[in-house]
Amino acid sequence: MLPPEIPIFPLPNAVLFPNVFLPLHIFEPRYRSMVSDALEGDRIIGMALLQPGWEGRYEGCPRVYPIGSAGLVSHVETLGDGRYNIILRGLEKYRIVEEIEPSAAVAYRRARIEALDEPVSDSVREFLHRERPRIEALLGREASRITSTTISDADLVNALAQYLDLEVVERQALLERDGLQARCQGLIDLLEMKLISARHGFPPGQAH
Repeated sequence: MLPPEIPIFPLPNAVLFPNVFLPLHIFEPRYRSMVSDALEGDRIIGMALLQPGWEGRYEGCPRVYPIGSAGLVSHVETLGDGRYNIILRGLEKYRIVEEIEPSAAVAYRRARIEALDEPVSDSVREFLHRERPRIEALLGREASRITSTTISDADLVNALAQYLDLEVVERQALLERDGLQARCQGLIDLLEMKLISARHGFPPGQAH
C-alpha cells in the first residue's frame, strides 16, 4: 500500500509499470535530495511523465500526467560527487490528488496521491494467458529476446509496455488503461497497428 504523500520525479521520457525495473541516473540537486530522503525513509519514489510544453519551465513545476507509478529503490550506487545510480522496482499505480508546494526545506516535487490497485481476477488471468501466444506472434523474432517462460503473464504485459520501442505517450496511454486486461488489449492493438504500418509503409500512427 502506498503512503498518502510521496515524492514525484518528473521526466519527459520515462514511464514506470508495476513489477518492472527502471534504472535512473540522478544528478540534479533537488532530486539528489529526494533520493537521500527516500533512502532514509520508505524508499518510495513516484515516477511522473511530463506533459508536452515542459521545456521552458523545467526548473519550476511544469505539468505532469496525473497517473503514474510508484517504485521502490531496490538498488543504489552513491557516486563521489553526490550523484546516484538507482534502480526502481515498480510497485503500484497512483493518481495525483494535488501537488504540495516546494519549500526551502524540500525543493523537490511531492504530491498527495491515491493508490490505483489493479486486481487480477481469475477471468483476467485466463484472458492474459489466452492472449500471450498472440502477443508473442506479433513480436515475431523479438519474442525470443524479450519474453521468457519464467515470467508471469501479468508481468509480461507490464514489461513489454515498458521495454518495447514505443513512443513515450503510447507507454503513458498503456499505463492509464484501467487494469491489466485493458492494458493487454491495448498492447495488442498497438502492436497490430505498428505491424500494419510497417507492411504498408504508412508513417507511424497512420494505419487505416
